[in-house]
Amino acid sequence: MTLNEVRTKYLEFFKAREHTVIPSSTLIPEGDTTTLFTGSGMQPLLPYLLGETHPAGKRLVDSQKSFRAEDIEEVGDNRHTTFFEMLGNWSLGDYFKAEQLPWFFEFLTKEIGLDPENLYVTVFSGDEANNIPRDTEAVDIWKRLFSEKGIEAKDVELLTEERGGEVGMQGGRIFYYNAKKNWWSRSGTPEKMPAREPGGPDSEVFYDFGTPHDEKFGKQCHPNCDCGRFMEIGNSVFMEYRKKEDGTFEKLTQRNVDFGGGLERITAASNNNADVFQIDVFSQMREKLSSFSKSGLTDNATRRIRVILDHIRAATFLVSDGVEPSNKGQGYVLRRLIRRAMAHARLLNLEAGWVEALVRSVADSYREAYPDLGSKENTMVLVLNGEYEKFSLTLERGFTEFNKMATVSAKDAFNLHQSYGFPFELTKELGVEQGKVVDEKEFRAEFEKHQEISRAGQEKKFGGHGLLLDTGEIKARDEKELVVVTRLHTATHMLQQALRDVLGPEVKQAGSDITVERTRFDFSFGRKLTLEEIKKVEDRVNEKIEEDLKVRKVVMPKAEAEKTGALFFFKQKYPDPVNVYYMGDTIESAWSKEFCGGPHVNHTAEVLKFRIAKEEAVAAGVRRIRGVVE
Repeated sequence: MTLNEVRTKYLEFFKAREHTVIPSSTLIPEGDTTTLFTGSGMQPLLPYLLGETHPAGKRLVDSQKSFRAEDIEEVGDNRHTTFFEMLGNWSLGDYFKAEQLPWFFEFLTKEIGLDPENLYVTVFSGDEANNIPRDTEAVDIWKRLFSEKGIEAKDVELLTEERGGEVGMQGGRIFYYNAKKNWWSRSGTPEKMPAREPGGPDSEVFYDFGTPHDEKFGKQCHPNCDCGRFMEIGNSVFMEYRKKEDGTFEKLTQRNVDFGGGLERITAASNNNADVFQIDVFSQMREKLSSFSKSGLTDNATRRIRVILDHIRAATFLVSDGVEPSNKGQGYVLRRLIRRAMAHARLLNLEAGWVEALVRSVADSYREAYPDLGSKENTMVLVLNGEYEKFSLTLERGFTEFNKMATVSAKDAFNLHQSYGFPFELTKELGVEQGKVVDEKEFRAEFEKHQEISRAGQEKKFGGHGLLLDTGEIKARDEKELVVVTRLHTATHMLQQALRDVLGPEVKQAGSDITVERTRFDFSFGRKLTLEEIKKVEDRVNEKIEEDLKVRKVVMPKAEAEKTGALFFFKQKYPDPVNVYYMGDTIESAWSKEFCGGPHVNHTAEVLKFRIAKEEAVAAGVRRIRGVVE
């Protein structure tokens, strides 16, 4: 089956069971500053799992775009990807185990056509210390479901994470694991959960590809073994407990179901191929990639090919959701993906043009499910090609430097990272291939040493101040540049208030970035601005510059600051008390007031003159303005 076929079958299956299909959220979390990316299907729905009422009802189903930056270095095997889609269905106080497990089993065996002989499941073994029983209800349901297929499903006694490789299969079909594997809460295992936190056992389904066991992962194989024989394809979380103030657990009055299934993995299982990079979307990308290979893509290049395919697909989706390459946050992760893919492409001697070809292949494969991807195809090509052009010469110089080295010291590895953008894992990988010793521990120590030196230097040079204290990043290399970015920073505050004056209070900050050349401000608004509106906004800023308003700072408790009406960026964490910068005589009568770490000019006239250079869309309901000061 193709990826689109599996996704469609899943959504239609649960739609027929009275679930409302909800759209995927973006890869950039909305209203959540604790993480850079949406990493699971559950993440956007957490408020509703914790008690809020969802406008679409109690039964929901979707396919959620997800990205996990922590998996970057894992990419290269047959199953890990940074970007993936998580199939999800939820019951918010409606059905529970008796419905969820049979539905998923039916979906896998009837809709997808998986042989039940190849399905194995895990369940929660219980937690004696916290008086939480093992999940015998789930075991009984699974036994019945397998029995109806003529399969005797033996449940195997406790398998801990530490003993898993020793105990092995024992002829079992249902496997008990402890809370490290089969318990869900936001905080982890039961003992780590704070008071009033909900959680519960889960039951995972694994597909057995029948590949030989690799004993380097343990003497015996079992579902949670990493040897490649088994692949997890779905996980049903049963949120039924809450931790009380005294540390004991009680049953929740509203029990929820949170199911997550890997779309790519289920598709791989439908084709009985353990390599997720053989599913249709990757096969199409690989075919494009091969046309840029001078010598052909050989089997010994498999790992490099997987890295390229995964990273370009992920980068394409990130750009589609408004991320741009940069040296911090989400932009840094995007830049790392593109540059890592480029390094592996360089080792495969790929001819120029492969980036655009892969981006267009991704857009073509996903335009039906995600129309925005198709409409932004040219933008995505421009962004990724732009990064490719920036990094190409530096990359070549880095390879030249590496090839000169007989061994790679910690300082050498750091220099390759700092000066040529080499990810350490690439330096390490090349070292292994060429017999050059690379010490990761020493590199990490060197990296941390330079970070400390950099921080100390910045504090000495700027007295602890940078462009924005709330980002922790210094954007100015000297005092002259600091003056420019400070002017731009104040202008950005003025721009936001001017937008609200012209367009209305629905305008809210969705992101910003300031360099010595310009400010970039993202804001929520549902349509393109007219030329007249752009002119009005620009004029409004310059009008307030000419008024020469005093820019003042006051420090107050966060709760009081909010009462003043001061604006703040919902994705940003602020200290308490908080700095409020305002423009005018008093905070009550101020024209502009915002939570901010500074620095700012003393009077608005110091901004001199503001000009809007560009206005464009970056995502659904989000616009972007680039502005300069002159």
